[in-house]
Amino acid sequence: MDNRKEVREFLTSRRAKISPEQAGLPAGSRRRVPGLRRSEVAALADVSVEYYAKLERGNLAGASPAVLEAVARALQLDDAERAHLINLAHAAEGSDALTRPRRRTTRGWAAHRSLQWVLDAFTAGPAFVRNGRMDLLATNQLALAFYDDVYASAGNQANLARFQFLDPASRRFYPDWDLAADMAVAILRTEAGRNPHDKDLHDLVGELSTRSDDFRTRWGAHNVRHHGTGTKRFHHHTVGDLTLAYEGLEMAAEPGLTLTVYAAEPGSPSEEGLRLLSTWAATPQALAPHSDSNSSSSSSSSE
Repeated sequence: MDNRKEVREFLTSRRAKISPEQAGLPAGSRRRVPGLRRSEVAALADVSVEYYAKLERGNLAGASPAVLEAVARALQLDDAERAHLINLAHAAEGSDALTRPRRRTTRGWAAHRSLQWVLDAFTAGPAFVRNGRMDLLATNQLALAFYDDVYASAGNQANLARFQFLDPASRRFYPDWDLAADMAVAILRTEAGRNPHDKDLHDLVGELSTRSDDFRTRWGAHNVRHHGTGTKRFHHHTVGDLTLAYEGLEMAAEPGLTLTVYAAEPGSPSEEGLRLLSTWAATPQALAPHSDSNSSSSSSSSE
């Protein structure tokens, strides 16, 4: 991806989000741009207007850690946004390959036996490994059943982002569809900053931008996030509504991969739902693609 364009659009979009009041500055009455002016960001970061303008034009090469931190403070970046800015600076320097662990390709990647044992040891909730492109690379049996909708269509290519934006079944599976869509794009945007030369990621972004207005609009917002912990709502076509907590763990032995585990609150209806899903997953017909009639009946029951 074009690093200068990424930097320019990211910094411009963050500047537009900060109001003068949020920055402790007088609002004034004659503002031509949303958010802060370049001169105001420069003053808050204690750099010259000319130097900040150079940064915002996309030239982060040579920016010191102190300057990057000052810009991050001026723009009130959160942890994920600050990390994204640093990743963009590394890419601008051409030093990203030297400052991060080697990222293994996931083409033809298979979980080694001990990793699969770990996944299979999680029996109370879905557990899976994904990369930054949101490809599902390895699962336990419950995750395979949980993401049955994803695997039901070969067009999804076991990719959660394709499922989110190109498969109508995602509208039922994610009751909070807009929130899930925002999160998916933020994960991909974060990965683009970490790994800007990933051709498979370029191809995925190009495909989704071409085929989905919802994706294209969100991609242009340049939002990023760390996807570590939280709670999500789902609607599975077999067991109904589920509210699950999740924990995402970066895998030290496999740079760029994340192990995610979902769990339900003990004693909750969602815990019972996962038990039912586990029972269903153990039946021979469970992993066969479910029929369209089942999908439509589930969809109508969720409305």
